[in-house]
Amino acid sequence: MRDGFSWGVSTSAYQVEGAVREDGRGLSIWDTFAHEPDRIADGSTGDVACDHYHRYGQDVALMADLGVSAYRFSIAWPRIQPTGAGAANPAGVAFYDRLVDELLGRGIDPVATLFHWDLPQDLQDAGGWTARDTAYRFADYADVLGAALADRVRLWITLNEPVVHLIFGHLWGMHAPGLHLFEDPFPVVHHQLLAHGLAAGALRGHGPTPIGIANNYSPAWPVGPDGRRDSATAADRAAAQVYATLQNWLFTDPILRGEYPAGLDAFPGAAALETLVRDGDLAAIGAPLDALGVNYYNPTGVGAPSHDTPLPFDIRLVEGYPRTYFGWPVVPDGLREMLVSLRERYGAALPPVYVTESGCAYADVPAATGSIVDSERIGYLDGHVGAVRQAAAGGVDVRGYFVWSLLDNFEWGEGFTKRFGLVHVDFATQVRTPKASYAWYRDLIAADRAGRG
Repeated sequence: MRDGFSWGVSTSAYQVEGAVREDGRGLSIWDTFAHEPDRIADGSTGDVACDHYHRYGQDVALMADLGVSAYRFSIAWPRIQPTGAGAANPAGVAFYDRLVDELLGRGIDPVATLFHWDLPQDLQDAGGWTARDTAYRFADYADVLGAALADRVRLWITLNEPVVHLIFGHLWGMHAPGLHLFEDPFPVVHHQLLAHGLAAGALRGHGPTPIGIANNYSPAWPVGPDGRRDSATAADRAAAQVYATLQNWLFTDPILRGEYPAGLDAFPGAAALETLVRDGDLAAIGAPLDALGVNYYNPTGVGAPSHDTPLPFDIRLVEGYPRTYFGWPVVPDGLREMLVSLRERYGAALPPVYVTESGCAYADVPAATGSIVDSERIGYLDGHVGAVRQAAAGGVDVRGYFVWSLLDNFEWGEGFTKRFGLVHVDFATQVRTPKASYAWYRDLIAADRAGRG
């Protein structure tokens, strides 16, 4: 890859930290949600997770051995402001101070995500993302972190996957806060975007640290009921365009074009944007960015709605490809397709791109010797790194690739049933065991650096 290319790994606070009731941390919506009956597949919670809060030194040592140049982590908002507002919790800030210094001491760039879905519960009780005030509280939170860490963080990510937080948390109810706002989802859309814009402005007041946002992107492939692209109808193709507007452009056009995308009238509640968008909002949201994070896992099969549904499309399985343990099709070229599509849509407005998440879940059962030979993950990652190389060769300015994830962790509604890590975690003992994919990634990074040296 090019000089200065960032090879990294990613995690998020609720999925790895644990220590949810230590050192003044407040409750998040995930603390509430995970403790409700029948929310999590295996009945688990993130109360302990990977115990990263206490074992971060060990985990940074694993990163150093891996040879990564960057670590993307998220900061738990309720650890900094237990209620989502007011003065900073000194113990919470001190934890991230220690983590950032440990990373820098190992030659690893800290890439800090401000929000990875763990909204303080007090803010949710006051309306959450349906309330405009949450965007202002987020800007205050960003200002606190900028004052504490901007001298050492190498890249800020404001929000992680706002579209997934919208769909899974506020439409389908499969993630916290478990809502079904099908008739009125656009306050959640606009207030997340406004929060991004206001937070970026607050961070810029603390120096020139680059700022970006990480969205989840997925090529929308029209498929027939049999899951094949060659059986898609005109109605399926039209539905796929509508889905692409939601998944790929809804949270990107306002940032890179300064306007909401066309086609939103297909969704209930879109008329509310006329009253939600106030003077100055789009200017704040559309201020120039230094980076765009692309989280990619698979393309999405889409067809015309076949039953009574509040959404103008059906999600269908894509056939003809191997699948991960999550059931997702393995299509590395979809990443190349998505990166090229972003460049074609936004042209000169597209900032440098970082693939901020790329990974897969498999069973990863240790052998009798204790080793974990995750050949399928190696194949997955090798294909996706190849897709990044192809996109870069085609002119896309890609500056980093971050594997999801460093560690097996609490996988949201799936609990501990899905393993994404380069490092196996025994959740009963917290023993870390690097998998074969860890060694493969370490060798890849070393070879790339040697080739550029």
